[in-house]
Amino acid sequence: MDKNLIEKCISELRPAGICKSIVTVGPDTVRSVLRSRPAQAHKGDLGHALLYAGSPGMAGAAVLSARACMRSGVGLLTVCTPSFNNDILQISVPEAMVIHSDDLYADTDLSRYNAVGAGPGLGKGESQTAILEKLLKRASYPMVLDADALNIISTSRYLLEYVPVGSVITPHPGELKRLIGECSGYPDMVRKAAQLASECGITVVVKGAPTVTVTPDGTLYVNSTGNPGMATAGSGDVLTGIVLAMLAQGYRHDQAAYIAVFMHGLAGDIAAQKYSMTAMTSADIALSLPDAWLQMEKS
Repeated sequence: MDKNLIEKCISELRPAGICKSIVTVGPDTVRSVLRSRPAQAHKGDLGHALLYAGSPGMAGAAVLSARACMRSGVGLLTVCTPSFNNDILQISVPEAMVIHSDDLYADTDLSRYNAVGAGPGLGKGESQTAILEKLLKRASYPMVLDADALNIISTSRYLLEYVPVGSVITPHPGELKRLIGECSGYPDMVRKAAQLASECGITVVVKGAPTVTVTPDGTLYVNSTGNPGMATAGSGDVLTGIVLAMLAQGYRHDQAAYIAVFMHGLAGDIAAQKYSMTAMTSADIALSLPDAWLQMEKS
């Protein structure tokens, strides 16, 4: 990320008086909160995530998000998707388990999961709204909400009150404006995002260059990784998967968000070096996550 962009962002936000503090997230910030795996760890110790994603013609969004989740340390992942996406998910992400949307609607016992993600490629029909409402009302732990999950909430505002405290939302600017209304400029967008975070007790990821993570206590985390090549279809689905993995492993919602944003950007930077900013795809970002995590594990 261009340092000038980060400095410009901070210079715009600081005088606006919308934050308690501003933190620039770099490698040391992330390493200071990352946990090492216990020597005797097994998959049950590393969280079980549920991802509700995919619809006709949008199975790829579920695949990208699931791959990113599995590449970010989660112990177990179950993907809930329509039955016609079953073979695609089973072949593309064999590490993940798959259940079908009808099954989840009939049985929303969520006690086996540690975190839920919803939104990538979901669609906005009546069935999606009904299942999302059940998830929101029955989840007793944090969720990460993105894409169509946020679009559903923006048109069914009553659902906002059921978003569990400590959840993370990851909207692009258009999705964010549907939730907070029109904004007069970037500082105003962040100010309204901070109000939403405070009112709902959630962390809001304001995507941009740079991306800013807004927490309920008014702290702004300005990300230092990423590049313009990441402006490509499916990039946000990858980010959702990383956030979900962090939440399922027990990271606090603010930490889960800024760690995920940093690692997403770092993987994007590695992908740009491998494939160029012009040619890189969101799948390249997910495939670059192992190199990104390896880089962070090195002292």
